[in-house]
Amino acid sequence: MTAQLCADADEAVAGVEDGSTVLVGGFGMAGMPVALIDALIRQGAKDLTVVSNNAGNGDTGLAALLAEGRVRKVICSFPRQTDSHVFDGLYRAGRTELEVVPQGSLAERMRAAGAGIGAFYCPTGAGTLLAEGKETRVIDGRPHVLEYPIRGDVALIGAHRADRMGNLVYRKTARNFGPVMATAATTVVAQVREIVETGALDPETVVTPSIYVDRVVQEGTA
Repeated sequence: MTAQLCADADEAVAGVEDGSTVLVGGFGMAGMPVALIDALIRQGAKDLTVVSNNAGNGDTGLAALLAEGRVRKVICSFPRQTDSHVFDGLYRAGRTELEVVPQGSLAERMRAAGAGIGAFYCPTGAGTLLAEGKETRVIDGRPHVLEYPIRGDVALIGAHRADRMGNLVYRKTARNFGPVMATAATTVVAQVREIVETGALDPETVVTPSIYVDRVVQEGTA
């Protein structure tokens, strides 16, 4: 399978529908596909559910999408940090819903979606508010919480390089949620720093094969 090489970020996010679940890569700003998020703001989709590690930093990227009032719900691990003032204000005003998921469980729920796993039991969160309303079971003497996969309509991820087929290589900590998100969404859009010819990437370094990637856009063409 060969990914579509898009002329710009606007073409890359075309067709995102209102009410979509959008998986957004990034650990803070590392691996955050800012150009794609900016294009999504211009594109106009609203009533979105956003799944990300955190709920935005400062006034750019995911925080800018939130500030536009386009996000109905955030599913994340870290909704608050020193610069999460946009989300804080929206949540306190009742304008954005929140589901907090422990970081490892968040990654595993998306991995489960990509692997075709119907559900799994996990000890993380057992006995806390995060387990309220969820099925629990004692396994090997420890309480476990039943968790369900998180699937996305669209995944917006950042990578370091892509070849012209759409195989992706990440750089250091920017390789965070992108690989699992790429397996868990119907449409996967990757923002990359460089596009090289097919065959130029060492196959041993490819983390996300092109079969998972639908569209690729190079940074600087936003």
